[in-house]
Amino acid sequence: MIVIEEGLPTPLGAHFDGRGVNFALFSQNATRVDLCLFDPGARHESRTIRLPCRTDDVFHGYLHGLLPGQQYAYRVFGPWDPAAGHRFNPAKLVLDPYAREIAGRIRWHDALYSHRHGGAREDQIDRRDSAPFVPRGVVTRPDTPDAIALPAPRPLHETVIYEAHVKALTRTHPALSEAERGTYLGLAHPAIIEHLLKLGVTALELLPIQAFADDRFLVDKGLVNFWGYQPYNYFAPELRYLGEGGASGLRFAIRELASAGIETLIDVVYNHTAEGDHRGPTFAFRGIDNASYYKLDPDNLRRNIDCTGCGNTLNVAHPRVMRMVLDSLRHWVTAYGVAGFRFDLATSLGRAPSDFSPQAAFFQAVQQDPVLSRVKLIAEPWDIGGGGYQLGGYPYGWSEWNDQFRDNLRGFWRGDSGTLAKLTQGLSGSREIFLPSGRSPLASINFVASHDGYTLADVVAYEEKHNEANGEENRDGHGHNLSANYGVEGPTDDFRILALRARQKRNMLACVFFAQGVPMLLMGDERSRTQSGNNNAYCQDGALSWMDWENDPDPTLTEFVANLAALRRVCCSLRRRHFLVGSRVGETALKDVHWLSPDGTEMDAAAWGDGERRAFGMQMSNDIEDSERVLILMNAAPEPCPFALPPDLGGPWRPVFDTTLDTGKVLDGARPPVPVGGTVDLPERAVLVLKSPPLLD
Repeated sequence: MIVIEEGLPTPLGAHFDGRGVNFALFSQNATRVDLCLFDPGARHESRTIRLPCRTDDVFHGYLHGLLPGQQYAYRVFGPWDPAAGHRFNPAKLVLDPYAREIAGRIRWHDALYSHRHGGAREDQIDRRDSAPFVPRGVVTRPDTPDAIALPAPRPLHETVIYEAHVKALTRTHPALSEAERGTYLGLAHPAIIEHLLKLGVTALELLPIQAFADDRFLVDKGLVNFWGYQPYNYFAPELRYLGEGGASGLRFAIRELASAGIETLIDVVYNHTAEGDHRGPTFAFRGIDNASYYKLDPDNLRRNIDCTGCGNTLNVAHPRVMRMVLDSLRHWVTAYGVAGFRFDLATSLGRAPSDFSPQAAFFQAVQQDPVLSRVKLIAEPWDIGGGGYQLGGYPYGWSEWNDQFRDNLRGFWRGDSGTLAKLTQGLSGSREIFLPSGRSPLASINFVASHDGYTLADVVAYEEKHNEANGEENRDGHGHNLSANYGVEGPTDDFRILALRARQKRNMLACVFFAQGVPMLLMGDERSRTQSGNNNAYCQDGALSWMDWENDPDPTLTEFVANLAALRRVCCSLRRRHFLVGSRVGETALKDVHWLSPDGTEMDAAAWGDGERRAFGMQMSNDIEDSERVLILMNAAPEPCPFALPPDLGGPWRPVFDTTLDTGKVLDGARPPVPVGGTVDLPERAVLVLKSPPLLD
């Protein structure tokens, strides 16, 4: 006979203390909670035990003799009253939101739905047992501090981010064993780390690795949720990447990366869950306490508020739900060594309760947290709800994906009218966007491509999306690509087109690395990875998404990126922590930044207002003592441009970087310096960087 003791209401989850396990589950509106224990491989529970105590809406109990490795889940009792927002159904097994490891996968079946799925009456309860189709939590050993201390966080101004997918990055690398490919452990392989170090990467940002589901409609089509933006648990690592190393393989990989000077950031999805809208399945949150975990329509509590486009919105404004999110974030930092987070659709986290506010309780809680306030925090600054686009609206301590930088960068090099001034704003740190919130250029995460949209190679090869492989007749994905194919849609053997595409890739990458802020590189852009024009490859687990380590259509581009990163490291003017404003330096005629026209004069109002202007210069470093001064010349026009250098800016100017070169780097002595007041022959569609000794004593 099993005897369960009262136990404690905290910490939430299942915690082994060396003698037994304490179980604690929050539900504000439940009336009873049964703990279900499973034998490995069993379809149904072997024992069911009612949690004996309820303290402050936490049901809890303690079982002596239970050991790590025990599989468990819950059945939660309460009102079935969809009109009041309650969807309790004890026939549905629910996963502990605090489970730190998971056994089994979601197996799609109509029994997963608390209501009669597909029926005319949405409020009709379904009493079929869902246990055979739901994953279970696994009791783990207590988290213990790692013997190897992770290095101090790298400052943002020294950070270069590489956005990647665990499987896509490691699946085909020839140096990895078959067991390592596609796994967390594969991230730790010396060949992967060597590649990242060569690129100058300091932070590996992984697409979601918290446990996530494959949508039923994708499974029915033979596809998967490859990107991972459908979470059903926020503490456990996704099973499909565990491999032979298990969760320990992830910890090992993060330590190995950190030892090499590379931080690990993870993409987290606290805006919604895989349970979808009111017609969706019940895995955990809906069956534990639908009215607490989700934002519900106050005019119709049957339905979810959907600010995410995924059917539901997590109710982070609820204190217990916010605590779960904060506990989860701390868990990834303290148990795994994660150095920061990119928050998917982060605006939803700041809705208090419905409108976004930078003073929302969640942001204040993170800012005050002794663990989370020290890690990197990056927002995707929008959701699809009203007022959802909030670029520049986040509080101190947060950086943001700057999609305006991306769009203006693509538009300028494509030759769009009126984009020069917008690009220069981005190059100088997007002051107009981020200064009002009291932040620096480091609030701007600058990129030309990310997982969501075209790869860089496709930005210069496709003008229309080609998403037919997704099974939605090319209706999915957006049409706002700001791309150009330069004469042929997709692959071509035309040497002139290929040369122009190669040049444009280099020009856009140069802007990402030379702009004030934090540069981010998409996995594979350094190897011209293509998705064949698919700008929404979220469901493609195959060659379309994987890194091709065998074939490289632009074999010098990796070295080009490495040289960009090296130049950024040695030029402190490219890594400023304060905005460039055009202010004078001391008593001199020099400014912290000079914006130049090709005739050698400073750009005036007429020049800034010329929407067809394609060439300009950006001269910096005059205010940095003992620093070589930097001059960046850009020409997006299809014809060369003679560029006169102002005599009062001194010289001589030594060319150091040129995007017309395959690797970008101008070797010492390869080109003569340009004398004081000389003229530079600036090629068509090119970026040229020159250096000069300091003018100031």
